[in-house]
Amino acid sequence: MRPVPRRDLAVLALGLGVAGWLLVRTLYGSLPVFHWWQPLPLLLLAAAEALGARSLRARLGADRERRRAARSGEAAVLVPGQRADEPVEPMLVARLAVLAQASAWAGAGFAGLWGGALVFTATQVGRLAAAPGDAVAAALGVACSLALVAAALLLESACRTPEDG
Repeated sequence: MRPVPRRDLAVLALGLGVAGWLLVRTLYGSLPVFHWWQPLPLLLLAAAEALGARSLRARLGADRERRRAARSGEAAVLVPGQRADEPVEPMLVARLAVLAQASAWAGAGFAGLWGGALVFTATQVGRLAAAPGDAVAAALGVACSLALVAAALLLESACRTPEDG
C-alpha cells in the first residue's frame, strides 16, 4: 500500500475550495446557517486517530523489541507496571492504514469545502449580518478538517514497517 500523496491532498482541497466558494457564493441566501459545532465530529475523529496512532506506535515498538530480544536470546525486560501485550494483529494494522488514508482524503475534502465557505463569508463580514457567525463556523471547519488530515497522516505513518521508511 502506497502512502497518501500529500500533493494530491492539496489539489483536492484546492479544487473543492473553489467549488465550495462557488456553491456558497451562488446559494448563500438559501443555505442554512453554519453553526460552530458542525465541524466538531471531524475533531473527535482526529483525536481518536491521533490517540490510536500513539497506541499503535507503542505496541508495534514493543513487538519489535520482543522479536529482537528473542532473536538474540535475551529475555524481554518489562518495565515495572508494564504488561506483556498480545502481538498486534497484522489485519488490524492494515485496517487502520485504510482508515487513515480514507480519513486523510475526507479531511482534505472537508478542508476545501469549509475553506471555500470561509473565503466567501470572510469577504462578506461587513455587508451581511449572518456572515460573521458563518465565518467563525467555517474557520473552525477548516481547523478541524486540517486536524483530521494531520491525525490521519500520523496514523498512516504509525502503520508503516521500518523497512517502508
